[in-house]
Amino acid sequence: MAARQRPIFRLLLIGLVFHLVYIGTVFDCYFTSPVVYGMRKFKLNHGEAKRLVLIVADGLRADLALAQNPFPSIPSAPEFAAPYLRSIIESRGAFGISHTHVPTESRPGHVALIGGMYEDVSAVTKGWKTNPVDFDSVFNQSSHTFSFGSPDILPMFARGATPGKVDMWCYDEDEEDFTKDATALDVWVLEHLRTLFHNATADPSLDATLHQGQTVFFLHLLGLDTTGHSYRPHSPEYMANIQVVDEIVHQVEQLFIDFYKDSETAFVFTADHGMSTIGNHGDGHPDNTRTPLVAWGKGVRGPLPDSSPSSHDDYSAPWRLGHLLRRDVEQADVAALMAALVGVHWPVNSVGVLPDVDPARPGYLSPDGGERTLAEAALVNARVVLEHYRVKHELEEAHTLIYKPFPYFASSPSDDPGVEHLRSIELLIDQGKYTDARAIAKELIRATLDGLRYLETYDRTLVRGIVLAAYLGWIAFGAVSIFLTPDTSTNGARRQSVVLDATALTSLVTFWAAFAKQRSPWTFYLYICFPVYFWHQALFRAKDPLRRYLRNSNNCVSDVLRLSVRGLAVVLALQSMVIGYTRREVWSAGFLVIGVLWPVLFTPKGLWSKHTVLLFGWSAACLTTAVFPMLSVDKQEDLRAMSVHFMCMLAAGVVAILKVRVDPKEELRFKFALATQCLFIAASLLVTISSARSLRAKAGLPPLNQTLGWAIFLVASAFPFFFRFRSLPALARLMMFFLAFSVCFVILSISVEGLFYFAFSATLLLWVEVEAAVRTTQVAVDGNDDGHTVKLSAYRPRVDDFRIAVFFLFFVQVAFFGTGNVASISSFYLEPVYRLVPVFNPFLMAVLLIYKIIAPYIILAMCLHLLNTRLRLPPFSLFLVALTLTDVMTMTFFFNVTDTGSWLEIGQSITFFVISSLLLVWAAGTCAVGELLMADSDNSERTTGKID
Repeated sequence: MAARQRPIFRLLLIGLVFHLVYIGTVFDCYFTSPVVYGMRKFKLNHGEAKRLVLIVADGLRADLALAQNPFPSIPSAPEFAAPYLRSIIESRGAFGISHTHVPTESRPGHVALIGGMYEDVSAVTKGWKTNPVDFDSVFNQSSHTFSFGSPDILPMFARGATPGKVDMWCYDEDEEDFTKDATALDVWVLEHLRTLFHNATADPSLDATLHQGQTVFFLHLLGLDTTGHSYRPHSPEYMANIQVVDEIVHQVEQLFIDFYKDSETAFVFTADHGMSTIGNHGDGHPDNTRTPLVAWGKGVRGPLPDSSPSSHDDYSAPWRLGHLLRRDVEQADVAALMAALVGVHWPVNSVGVLPDVDPARPGYLSPDGGERTLAEAALVNARVVLEHYRVKHELEEAHTLIYKPFPYFASSPSDDPGVEHLRSIELLIDQGKYTDARAIAKELIRATLDGLRYLETYDRTLVRGIVLAAYLGWIAFGAVSIFLTPDTSTNGARRQSVVLDATALTSLVTFWAAFAKQRSPWTFYLYICFPVYFWHQALFRAKDPLRRYLRNSNNCVSDVLRLSVRGLAVVLALQSMVIGYTRREVWSAGFLVIGVLWPVLFTPKGLWSKHTVLLFGWSAACLTTAVFPMLSVDKQEDLRAMSVHFMCMLAAGVVAILKVRVDPKEELRFKFALATQCLFIAASLLVTISSARSLRAKAGLPPLNQTLGWAIFLVASAFPFFFRFRSLPALARLMMFFLAFSVCFVILSISVEGLFYFAFSATLLLWVEVEAAVRTTQVAVDGNDDGHTVKLSAYRPRVDDFRIAVFFLFFVQVAFFGTGNVASISSFYLEPVYRLVPVFNPFLMAVLLIYKIIAPYIILAMCLHLLNTRLRLPPFSLFLVALTLTDVMTMTFFFNVTDTGSWLEIGQSITFFVISSLLLVWAAGTCAVGELLMADSDNSERTTGKID
C-alpha cells in the first residue's frame, strides 16, 4: 500500500492513540489489583478491647504534631502543638510513625488504614471517591461501626459492607469552604458524637447497639487537610487546627469514659497522609508519607524506654521523646493492629503485619493472655497473608503457560502452600515456645509477602518486552513513513506484502492465544497490536527504498556516519530533558544552549550581519526565561510580583496597539479590541488584590469580588472568540489570545507565573522570527526552495527540521516545568483558586488549574502555526517529527519506573513516565486548537509575523 494512499496525517493520529493507550502499561507492569476473591477469614479467639475508636486527622504531619517548638516563626507559639497527645505518649500509650504509600491521597490512605491493603495506583483513573472494586475492611468485620466526618471518605466504607453495619453522619460538601475556619468541620464531628451518646440515653435499641462488643467508632477530622491547603502547614492556622484536634482527642476520650464507665475502649490516632510545605500532597515526599501513630487504652502497652540501637533518627530528634521507644509501622499494619485489638476478622485482602509479630522488637499490644496471645496473633497474621498468596498462586498456576512457583514454597503441596510452616508454629505454641513461634511466623510472613510480589510481577518481563518492541517499532515506523515512499507497483512488492501480512497475523494470533490461556487482562490484547502493526509497516515500507538507496548510493558509509552523529546529538538532547525532570537547572542550561551557543556557533553564515538585533533579542529573551526554572518551587503569595507582570502584559498590549499592522479597514476595531482587553487586565488586577487581601484577613471572599472575578475571567476568556474580524493577520490574532490568557494569569497567579508566561511568550515569538531568518538564509545559500507549501502527505523533513522539532519538544517541557517542579508553573497552588471558588469543588477547581496550564500551550501552538507558515511547511509536520523523537524519553522513563525504594522515588518514577506520555498527547490537542484558532487568520507571509 503506497504512502500516497495512506497520508502521513494518519501517522499522527496513530501515534497519539498509541501514546495514550500505552500509559496503561505502567500500571499493568508495575501494579496489580490487591483485591482477589474466594479467600478465607481468620481472627483471634477474642479481642482485648470491647470497642475501638479510630481518629484520623486528615493531612497531619508527624513532625508538626509531636515536635518541640514546631512553629518557631509564629510569635507566642506553644512549646507543643498537641500537649494532650504528648501526655498520652509519655504516660500511657505507644507511638511511632505510620509510613504511607504513594499516592499520598485521602482515599488510598484510608483504604490502607482500614482495609489493610495498598490500593492499585491505577484506581486514580477510576476516581478516588467511588470504589473501583468493593473491598473488605475492619468496619465491615465489626459488629457495628459508627462513622462521622467527610462525605468524600465515609461512603466508600459503607459500599460493599454488610447492609446496616456501617452508620455514617456526614456534613454537606458546601461546608468544606477553604475561606472559612476549617476547625468547624472537626468540631462538627465531636458534637455529633456527643449527640449520638445523648440520644442513646433515651433509645434502648441504640444503647444496646452501642454496648455490644466489637464496635468501632471512626472520627474523620478533615480540618487540617483543608487548613493546610488554604494556609500551608507552617501557618498559625494549621498550628491552631492541631490544637483543636488535640483538644477533640481529649474530649472524645472523656466522652467514652463518661458514657461507658469502663476501661474497655482502645484508641488509635493517626493520619491518612502528611502535607508538603506548600500545602500539597499526593507524591512520595517524606513530608507527605510520615504520619503520626498513637495508640492507647485497653489492650495497648504503655511507654517503653528506647532501645539500643536507638529507634530515633534526625527526624524525631526535635520531638524530645528520645527516651521513649518509637515503633514505626507501615500504614496497612494499622488495620491488623485494630483487628487484633477489637477481636474481629482481619480484612481478607490485608497485607498488613501486626507490629507484635516481631519478637525482637516490642509492638503495640499488651494482651491479657501475655506471650501466648501474641504468638496466636502472629499465627493469625501469617494465615491471613498466606491465604492471599494461596489464592493468587492457584490463579497464576491455572492460567500461566509456563509456571514456576515461588522457591520458598516449592516443596509445599500445590493446593496448600506453607501448610508445614503453619503446623510448626502451632506446635511451638502448644509447647509454650512463644518467642520461637513468633520468629517463624515473622519469617513466614516475610517470605509470603515476597511470594506475593513474585506473583504480582510474574508477567513483568512480558510487558516490558511488549513495551520495548512497541516503542522501537513506533520509531522505525515513524522514520520510514516520513523519509521513505515504498514502491508497490511490482509483483515482488505485492508478494512481500503477503508474506509480511501472514507473519504479522500469525504473530498476533499466537500472542492472543497465549493471553487467552493465561486469562491476561484485556489490555494485553490491545498492547500487542501496536508492535505487530508498527514492525509490519516499517519492514514493508523500508525494504524497497533501502534496496534502491544502497544500489545507487556512492557515499553510503559517510551518510551513515553523518546520520549517526546527528542521531546521537538528538538522543543526548532528549536525555538531557530526562534529567531536567529532577534537576530543574537543566532547563536553564537548555535556554543557554539554544539562546547563546546555537546562534553563535551553528547558525548559517551571514545571519548575524543581516539580523543582529533579532539575534540579540532572541538571546536576551532566552536568558530571561532561563531564570524561572532556577527559582524556588516553594512560593508565597506576592502581590508585588503580580503587579509587575500586570505592567508587562499591559505594556505588550500597548505595543500591539501601536505597532501591529492590520488591514486599514479593521484597524480601528482592532485597536478598540486590544484596549478593551487591557482594561480587562487592569480590572482583574484590582479585583484580585481586593480578594487576596480579604482572604488574608480571613474575612472570606466577598460575594461582589467573586461575581466580578468570574465575570471578568469569563468575558476576557471568551472575548477573542466573539470579537471577530473579517481579515486579521496571524500575529494580531495571537496577540488577542495572549492578552485574553493574561487575565487568567492575573487572577490565578500566586507569584511570578505571569512573568514566566510573558517571558515564555516573547521567547516563542522571537523563535518564529529567528527560524524564519535561518531558513531564508539557508535557501539563499542552497537555492533549492520552490516557494510553495507542500502537502502533509508529501512532506519530507529537512535536516534542520529535526533541530526545530527538538526545540519544540524543549518548549513543550518548559511550558510545564517553567517555574516549578511537578507543580507545573506553580499551577497546583490552591490559594489563587479561592479567589473564584472558596468552597471545596474538586471538579471546578481542577478545571481552573488545567485552564491555567493550557494557556502557555495555546500560545506555543499558535506560534508553531506561525512557524509552519513562515517556513512554508504543512500543519503538524514539525509536531509529527517531534512525536517520532520523543519516545527516546518515554522509554527511559518507563524502564526507570520502580515500585520499590523510597516513596519519593516510586511517586516520581510513575509521574515522570505519565507526564512524558501525556505531554505529547496534550501538545497535540493544543496544536489542533491552535490550528483552529488561526484557521481564518491572514497567513500570507507579509502579515503573519510583522510589526511596524
